[in-house]
Amino acid sequence: MNGKTMLLDRRRALRGMAAAGAGAMLLPGMRRATTASAARQATPVAMEITDDAIMTFVLNLEYLEAEYYLRGTTGDGISADDVGANPGTVTGGSQVPFATDAYRQFAEELAANELAHVRFYRDQLGSEAVDRPTIDLAAGFAAVGQAAGFGDTWDPFANELDFLLGGMLFEDVGVTGYKGAAPLIQDKELLEDIAGVLAVEAYHMGMARSHLFLAGATAQQAANAITAARGELNGKPEIEQGIEINGQANFVPSDERGIAFSRTPQEVLQIVYLTSETGVSSGGFFPDGVNGDLAST
Repeated sequence: MNGKTMLLDRRRALRGMAAAGAGAMLLPGMRRATTASAARQATPVAMEITDDAIMTFVLNLEYLEAEYYLRGTTGDGISADDVGANPGTVTGGSQVPFATDAYRQFAEELAANELAHVRFYRDQLGSEAVDRPTIDLAAGFAAVGQAAGFGDTWDPFANELDFLLGGMLFEDVGVTGYKGAAPLIQDKELLEDIAGVLAVEAYHMGMARSHLFLAGATAQQAANAITAARGELNGKPEIEQGIEINGQANFVPSDERGIAFSRTPQEVLQIVYLTSETGVSSGGFFPDGVNGDLAST
């Protein structure tokens, strides 16, 4: 069996594992689409998506990531200078009691990167930059933890490995979301910058997945459970790949061509709203929804 055949077999096996395991993981509080076909189809985008609409959409997500990593590394969130005139509140999050200096340094670099992304998009949008939406880290992660089998009181800020697990939830989605948005960008100079942000998010994802794999079987199983539960929300378990399959590392989730997967804005919102339904405009980590035109699954 050659290397390419082995890779394809691993991808097929992983897709089967995700499909088999994810169906049982959806919480009562994580809304399921009313029909199987609705769950497996992203809502078509009827409007013409402008560059500003895309930047506004991703600014909401960068607010979420920055709040997560800043609170985990400093105990405090984004400063008042970077959240707009009338920001929503943020619930949950606390400084992580890091036991490993390398993990702490990794998390601090992520926090700095995500804050820089917030500032980049706010600068690009100028007076049109939306305020930080209301964010609920506590309820969002409690739902994710229950769906992944960690219990209903999972706190990713409790220790460094759980913090990496919580971050992986965002980083995998960030890579696929940026890739899905790239073809929609009209300004080529902006596209170059967006590609650079995608690359940084991919570095984050690779580091988090690598650290979790090296942490051993328990961390690997937990990461795989999160990816399987996430695949149920989009109804697309085939694009969700855990960090381990059949005892082998799977650091890079990609197709048989070695290319990362894509998500539409609607599919990204299904993840952060914790719903598989279409037409939903709030929930999960964003109890009041995100700000801007792209706000519904």
